[in-house]
This record gives sequence, C-alpha cells and structure tokens, in this order.
Amino acid sequence: MKKLFIRIFDFFNTVESKIAFYPTLLAISGFLVAVLMIYLEQQGISRRIMDVLPLLMVEDGDTALTVLSACLGGLISLMVFSFSMVMLLLSQASNNYSPRLLPGLISDKRHQLILGIYLATILYNIFTLFSIEPSEEKYTLPGFSVLLGIAFTILCLVAFIYFIHNISQSIQISNILETIFENAEKRLQKLINSEKGQNKAFPDTANWYEYKAGRSGYFQNISLKNILKICEDEKTKIYITIPKGLFVLKNSVFIKSEKELNEDVVASIISNISFARGELIEDNYILAFKQITEIAVKAMSPGINDPGTAINAIDYLTDIFALRMQKNDNGIIVHEEKATLRMAVVTFKELIYNVMTSLRTYCKHDPVMVQKLLWMLEYLQKQPAAETDYHVVIKEEIKTLLAQAKDSFDSKKDVAFIEKKA
Repeated sequence: MKKLFIRIFDFFNTVESKIAFYPTLLAISGFLVAVLMIYLEQQGISRRIMDVLPLLMVEDGDTALTVLSACLGGLISLMVFSFSMVMLLLSQASNNYSPRLLPGLISDKRHQLILGIYLATILYNIFTLFSIEPSEEKYTLPGFSVLLGIAFTILCLVAFIYFIHNISQSIQISNILETIFENAEKRLQKLINSEKGQNKAFPDTANWYEYKAGRSGYFQNISLKNILKICEDEKTKIYITIPKGLFVLKNSVFIKSEKELNEDVVASIISNISFARGELIEDNYILAFKQITEIAVKAMSPGINDPGTAINAIDYLTDIFALRMQKNDNGIIVHEEKATLRMAVVTFKELIYNVMTSLRTYCKHDPVMVQKLLWMLEYLQKQPAAETDYHVVIKEEIKTLLAQAKDSFDSKKDVAFIEKKA
C-alpha cells in the first residue's frame, strides 16, 4: 500500500507540470457546482433568498438569459486572449532565451489556475443557462444561480487583471533567472542536508550483475524509499549507473546489483523510477545549470548580443556553483547505517567543465565577459568545498580560460589587463 501511494505521488508530481492539469480539475469543479446549484434550486433556495434579499435576485427570465449570455461570450473571448498571451510568452522565451525554459513556464500554477477559473465559470454559465426558461415566474427562476454566475464572471475579470500583471513579470529575464535559481537552490539544499552524516564507503561495482533499463527516456525521478525496501528484502546493494537528468537508452546498462536478481525484482525496481521526455528543476538541479548557461550563451550570440543578460546569468551561476561545492560527488544513500544504494551523479568537474566550455566558446573574445568569468572562478576558489578536488578543478578552469582568452584578444592592452586580474 505504501509503495502504491509513493507511485501515485510520483505520477501526480509528473502530471501536475502539464498545462492542462489545473484547468481540467477546475473545469470539472465548475460543472459539479452547476449540477449542485440545479439541485438546490429545485429545493427552493432562490425563493428563500428572495424573501431576505430581493434586490440581489433577477426577477425576469429574459434578463437572466441576456446577462448570462453576455457573460458567457465575454469569458470565451477573454480566455482566447489569455491563452494567446501564454503562447506568446512561451514563443518569446524560446526564441530569446532557451527552449529548456518552456517546461518551467508551462508548469506555472498561476497561469494554469487562471485558465481553470475561466473554464469553470464558462461551464457553470452554460449549464445554468439550460435551467432558465424566459416564461418562468420570479419565484421559480434560478435567481441565486444567475447571481453566482455574475459573481464568478467578476472573479474572472479580477483574475484577468492579475494575469496581465503576472505575464508581464514572467517574461522578464531577471525574474526567470531568479525562479530558476530558487528552484535549484531548494533542490540542492535538500540534497546537501540529506548527505549529512552519510560518509560511508561503497564497494567496487565492476563485477556486479548488470541489468538494462528496458525503456528509454530522461531519468527524471526515483522512489528512494521503495528502492531501499527492495534492497532490504533482497539483501543486496544497488548501483544506478546513469545520472539523474540524462537520457537512458533501453539497451544500456542501467542497474547493477551485488546479488543476482530475478526479472520480477528488476521490473519492480524499474517501476519505481520515473522516465519522461522532459525535465523539471524541482526534480533535477543540473537542469538549472543548463538553462542559465544557455541563457548566457544565447545572450552572447551575434543575433541577440545582450552582454548585460549574460553577466546576470553568470552572477546566478556563481551563487549556485558555490552551493554545489557543498555537495559530495559520491551519490551514496545510507539505509539503516549501511551504504545500500548508490546513484551515479554528474560530478563537480564534469559540471563546471560543461558550463565553462559553452561560456568560453561565446565569451572568450569579450574582455568584459572574460573578466566576469575570472571573477566567478576566483570567488569559487575561496568558497568551502565538500571535497578538496573542487578547488583543483577550478584552478584548471582558470588556466584554460586565460589561455583561450589570450589567443582570442586582438588588443595587447586587453591581454595585459586580464593577466593583471589573474
């Protein structure tokens, strides 16, 4: 039962990022509220409210039809306009910054909730219209339902004003970078906290039993509790050979086990691992480095030529790299005081190399950007690190950056200035 609950939670975590998730839930709720109101109208709720507050009730069937029809037409136009703005936001973010930003923007709950409110109100007004007859007397007219439809429409107008404000903020690169950084910071801090007191050695896996994934996709998430329970039941240790966030090929070796496992156990392990065609920073902090780096590279491309954005991106990279230096590279998970599970990780050396390779390619010709990158690396060299090798890696990156920059600069003055800074 516990395993089933964790799988359902992982499934919900994946589906929640889809743009249609919350709109669908709210649309269903709008239909259910309309059905509930039809039932309450049959119980005479409008008559009781009319006896207390007659000024709030619509007393004419034609007026009720006209008002709800106007609200319905306006809401449909409003929803189409709002959806067009979301598509414009996604298109602009993809063209100007990076296509990798799209999953994060699509999963923005505020946009989903606003579109859901529109859908719920539209469905509510449609089914309320069905229950109105122009010839009905005022005591049998669903006046309270009509009043709720008007109130929901006003709520949609308020939501639209907020939507305009939010959409204008979402497209600003400073807010995009801040959101990426905050999500990555939360994920990294959680991983760092989970590693405290887990300095256990893990045996060599060279001669362990190997098992293939059997399916392809991005390794997005894993139910650690279930996997650890399987290890406990089978009295074995497991090594996940591919780092989280990378693409898994179905015929590649994905799992290594200390003891031989039968097909059912391997299938159970695979079923507790989430594969997807997309990625979220909440599940994989490495994606934050990719996104921020791509934003900086795109900003320095000849078509965009926006060094200011690239400098902002490097500032955020500096902060998140400093946090990453507090995390170990071993990927060992301790269960009941034993190193039971190990997950392959993207090491700090690989991570900073991949980031710096892209940045050097597009920034090595710009003295200001080279100076900014040197500042970042020198700052990181002074930060505390979980492993001593991190500082050695940073020193190597400084040497490589200086060598490429000297070959790219046309001015001897720029070369002398960078050498002085170094």
